[in-house]
Amino acid sequence: MADPQAEALRRIPRRVFLNCLDSHSSRNIAQFLCACVVGAADEEERDEEEEAAHPDRAAAFQVVGTVSGPSNGDRPHVHEEYFLPGRAELLSKLMECHVVIYNISQDAEQVEEATWAVTALHNQIESFSGPKLFILVSTVMTWASSKPLDPNDPELPFTDEIFWSRRAHPSFQQHIDLEKRVVKIGKSNRALLSTYVVASGLQYGMGEHIFHHFFKKSWLGQDRRISVFGDGQNIVPTIHICDLARVLWNVIEHQPQPYYLLAVDSSNNRMEEIVKAIASALGPAKIQKRPFEEIYLIKDMSAMEIDFLQVNLRMEAVHIKKLFSISWLSEFGLVDNVELVVEEYRQNRGLLPLRLCVLGPPAVGKSTVSRRICERYKLHHIRLKDAVSEAVAQLEEFVKNSDPDVDDKAAEAQDLLTRLKDREENNFEEQLKVLKDKLMSNPCRNQGFVLDDFPSTYEEAKELFSEDSEGLPSNSRRIMPEFVLCLDASDSFLRERVISLPERLVQELDYEPEHFLRRLAAYRESSAEEESVLNYFVELDIPPLHLNATSSEEQDCWLLMQKIFDTVGPPRTYGPDSQEVEEEERRKAEEELRREAEQRAKEEQTEEEEARSRATRWKDWTQSLEAERQQEEQQLEEQTVLMRGYLMEHVMPTLTRGLLECCRTQPPNPVEFLAEFLFKNNPFDYPK
Repeated sequence: MADPQAEALRRIPRRVFLNCLDSHSSRNIAQFLCACVVGAADEEERDEEEEAAHPDRAAAFQVVGTVSGPSNGDRPHVHEEYFLPGRAELLSKLMECHVVIYNISQDAEQVEEATWAVTALHNQIESFSGPKLFILVSTVMTWASSKPLDPNDPELPFTDEIFWSRRAHPSFQQHIDLEKRVVKIGKSNRALLSTYVVASGLQYGMGEHIFHHFFKKSWLGQDRRISVFGDGQNIVPTIHICDLARVLWNVIEHQPQPYYLLAVDSSNNRMEEIVKAIASALGPAKIQKRPFEEIYLIKDMSAMEIDFLQVNLRMEAVHIKKLFSISWLSEFGLVDNVELVVEEYRQNRGLLPLRLCVLGPPAVGKSTVSRRICERYKLHHIRLKDAVSEAVAQLEEFVKNSDPDVDDKAAEAQDLLTRLKDREENNFEEQLKVLKDKLMSNPCRNQGFVLDDFPSTYEEAKELFSEDSEGLPSNSRRIMPEFVLCLDASDSFLRERVISLPERLVQELDYEPEHFLRRLAAYRESSAEEESVLNYFVELDIPPLHLNATSSEEQDCWLLMQKIFDTVGPPRTYGPDSQEVEEEERRKAEEELRREAEQRAKEEQTEEEEARSRATRWKDWTQSLEAERQQEEQQLEEQTVLMRGYLMEHVMPTLTRGLLECCRTQPPNPVEFLAEFLFKNNPFDYPK
């Protein structure tokens, strides 16, 4: 019979410290440990059904740890977080924990702190209230420069049984020094402080870190081939991050005798195989080999990650296979489990495809709305006509480079090409197959699509998204629209819009009056049927969003698009990377310089115009002054002539006689004499 006190103690969660909880590796390890329940390690059961069957099971661990920034609520499973603690505070937190895990597998800057932590704990060993466990999560890069075990047998793997012979990569010398220190400290007093080193393979899964560049390049679909840097023949030891967490969980629970453990899966895949698998599952399924030196041109890849991708080690985790009964999530590696890893990548990074279907009468603006949605959400604009044209071009290229008489696939391609190009033949099934293949292509499965003006009837929708007795098949679920937008407008508005279109667009869109009216009438008739295309989506619990177009004004169009954006939500794609940010900043800087140049040119032009205006005004003013001066001179000249005539006729004769008389008589006061003379001899002196 179980001891109640022991059982109660067993149910108390052990406190586990883990550094860098906001890093990719530690975050996922912490999330796994927080979900572990008491007693499950021996049974390797941790799924939701088992937990539901045993709701009384207590959590096995209480995870605390350091973070590099304030929490934004994305780690609710963590009990406590310490943001940039001092050494004294950090040591006190470590002393409170039963288990201390330091993860240096992806962050070389943590080596110094981990060295201090294990040394400080060892120095405080006499103050321990109970046994403690220290686990160092290191990396297989401490084996990267090891010599082959047998030059004549390159297939012979390295194992953790010969860890003493390992040689580190030059950039990871600090890591191996810390490994040796942890092992040495653990030998001093294992009763109070047990230490383990877990050398992790390159970690993948749960959104990716080391291999993220290849996932992102494949998902974006911007390159026709995904690059493999170097010859790609190096063997890469790997492990799924959740399997690494399982190893740590078993080390905590069982505390095995070996203190150095390799944590790698059984894959031993080559780099070329890994990139090929990623490219096939997410991208163009083609790779190209490039000189390894070109990897240094990738700005978002650190030097540590570049070193990881060069590792060439065939390894076997002997201890964990012998000592633990691990329920592996991905025992045989990334290549064999690529679909699982790709789905984790999509889910953890929120890169879920966004699928829309835009329906409505002719000329309502479906293609315009579809293009704007694609621009905002980086989706693929899919139309039946375009999909068939693209398929025809691809088939022609394939048939051109193949021999239908020899190659069965070429013969099938030629047959399909003939049926698609034969307009008289009823080839709707072939067109539908082409459309399905397009919607199931990696680009549409990655980003999503906007299906423009199809299906138009209930039967077409049923054929495209076919059901069986058990419900929707997986392929149909992958192409089923998440949002259905139904645009509509009055017949008079649509007729006016078509009338106002340029003749070129009328011909291109086949909007000749009679044909357009027939299409509009056919749409109204099919929409009124009980089994309409909209009712098909309603039956599948996908209610259409009805949008009425009442005006072609830009403001009304903006309001309609804003309603769509509010319904669909934010984009589900990558934000700009560092290179794109730099390009955007450079573009903005160039745009700002261009605007400044235009502004300066405009200001200079304005100044020139103002100068010309001032010169013109000055010229007009000076001309006006000159004209006034000439007029005044002319008036003065006219007045002078009159005055001169008056003086010569009436004043000068008398004045002359007075001057002569003054000279003759020479009076003592000539001025008074002359004044008296002029007064007496005034010619205008009238009798009083």
